[in-house]
Amino acid sequence: MEQTVIKEIIDSIKHVKIAVYGDFGLDAYWMLDPRGSEISVETGLQALAVARHYYSLGGASNVVANVAALSPASVQVIGVIGDDIFGRELTRQLLALGINIESMVVQPDNFNTVTFAKPYLEGNELARMDFACFNTRSQDTDQALLAGIEKALRTVDVMIFNQQVPGCITHDSFIDQVNELFSRYSDKIVLLDSRHYGDRFKHVFRKTNDLEAARLNGVDAQLDDVLSLTDVRQYAQTLYRQFSKPVFLTRGPRGIITIDAEGVHEVPGIQFMKKLDTVGAGDTVTSALALCLGAGVSPARASEFANLAAAVTVQKLFQTGTASPEEILEIGGHADYIYQPELAADVRQARYHGHSEIELCCDTMVGGSIKHAVFDHDGTISTLRQGWEQIMVPMMIQAILGDAYKTADETLYHKVRNRVLDYIDKSTGIQTILQMQALAEMVAEFGIVPAKDILDKHGYKQIYNDALMQLVTARIEKFKRGELDIADYTIKGSVPFLHSLAEQGITLYLASGTDHDDVVAEATALGYAHCFDGGIYGALGDVSKYSKKMVIDRILAENNLQGPELAVFGDGPVEIREARKRDGIAVGLASDEVRRHGLNAEKRSRLIKAGAHLIIRDFSQANTLLNLLLKTEN
Repeated sequence: MEQTVIKEIIDSIKHVKIAVYGDFGLDAYWMLDPRGSEISVETGLQALAVARHYYSLGGASNVVANVAALSPASVQVIGVIGDDIFGRELTRQLLALGINIESMVVQPDNFNTVTFAKPYLEGNELARMDFACFNTRSQDTDQALLAGIEKALRTVDVMIFNQQVPGCITHDSFIDQVNELFSRYSDKIVLLDSRHYGDRFKHVFRKTNDLEAARLNGVDAQLDDVLSLTDVRQYAQTLYRQFSKPVFLTRGPRGIITIDAEGVHEVPGIQFMKKLDTVGAGDTVTSALALCLGAGVSPARASEFANLAAAVTVQKLFQTGTASPEEILEIGGHADYIYQPELAADVRQARYHGHSEIELCCDTMVGGSIKHAVFDHDGTISTLRQGWEQIMVPMMIQAILGDAYKTADETLYHKVRNRVLDYIDKSTGIQTILQMQALAEMVAEFGIVPAKDILDKHGYKQIYNDALMQLVTARIEKFKRGELDIADYTIKGSVPFLHSLAEQGITLYLASGTDHDDVVAEATALGYAHCFDGGIYGALGDVSKYSKKMVIDRILAENNLQGPELAVFGDGPVEIREARKRDGIAVGLASDEVRRHGLNAEKRSRLIKAGAHLIIRDFSQANTLLNLLLKTEN
């Protein structure tokens, strides 16, 4: 999404008047610390000591917080709370946001303010405690709410009708009367987000998720079911045909599907290399969608904007966060999208070029005009550093666990290990110094190592590099002694392929996340450094002076290239993403580095999600690949 479009949407939202109906509540965070607990004299039980507690807006309240963060002209709420301490805190926070609460009903009897209390111990959420499970709304409350809804429909541009709590609607007649109002004010946009009554409301735009959509289609889908993209599209299209209003179907990390009169629109999810908290992301999507619709933005554009807003909030831990205009603009400028997750997860869906093993990941690819080509080094051409993951993984785990490395219980050990594996999978291809910066952050996050003992990124890089270079140096010495040759340290067919490209007059570049001097030394030792007439680039120790993004941007600018005139070859998601963002041709190398040929299924998956146009297993079918890229064959 272009920055100019994002800015236009943000500016138009400032003129929107919006109302939110829903289940208003609080999320209570109670951070426990066993060091302060004692055994109760009265009961003999171990008390739970709360070291810190805080409260954030939850349910429809969080929708309102997200709405307010985007600064519309006015916000009013319609809902009910109890006459209790949580209700008073909720009211205080809404007023602090400048929200009109004239239609907030306080029911003194048989109603507790919806509150979800979340105790945390050592960073882990314990069993949640829910207030308001036995609420009964009175008829008087329903009538007051209906009056508030009608008043809002007369004055606002858009309304959100949000329902999250089971049993929150006591009387069926309330739904009938709401539908009458929506019919009477059918010119107003009402965005419905309902977990339990999604099929009961009419004359509304619908925001739902894939599981809810399946159930609305009569499918007995369960939380852990894998719903195919084909099925999900069908669910959304059926809902659109049934109600004749736009449908927004969220798919978590797989993005948003939108159905309207113009057809089907798909927005991919966004990839992150950090720990995420998806609590409240759906509220962010709902609020952003409604404000866009109220501002006259098309449903397709609204879903793009909402996707960016949710990408902001999932990065905010231990809170139901909001997304500001500035944060949305920032992430919109460099979002890393997740492409074709279904294809990435299922090799059975692969399509190949002719009778080759070259996988076609996109319906279209603009080839035939390549003038420059950028190659990653490790895992793409060279296998001198094969096995670096087996060095980095235990090194990172030991850094995070510190002195507890040998004594940590199995649960903690695997939690750390899984986090490290996930990060390395997503970060392959970036500079080592950035990976070590992330390691320092993870060490601090887990909190096992005392703050005074945490190294900086340079300290951790030194530990990793020392271990890795022992392996690399030993391999180079074997090569120099003639015990092994270049075929033993390069991906099959890679070096002849470099020569073939050069013969076509294509300028070649080598760009690696490894330190510059080491890249030059290793390419020289293996005898192909001279092939890169465009230059060899590597990390310089200062991330502000080098990145693969900078190299690609520089090549495009200095040579006045259009995207398809540049091809990028790599086995890491970083270079593939950068090529895709700039409309270059992205060729993912999913090779088994141990054998130096054949398919590595894990690499294939992450490269497709990064945006690869083609997946190759090695360069053994170089002539077919070259003909495909240069469009010399059909």
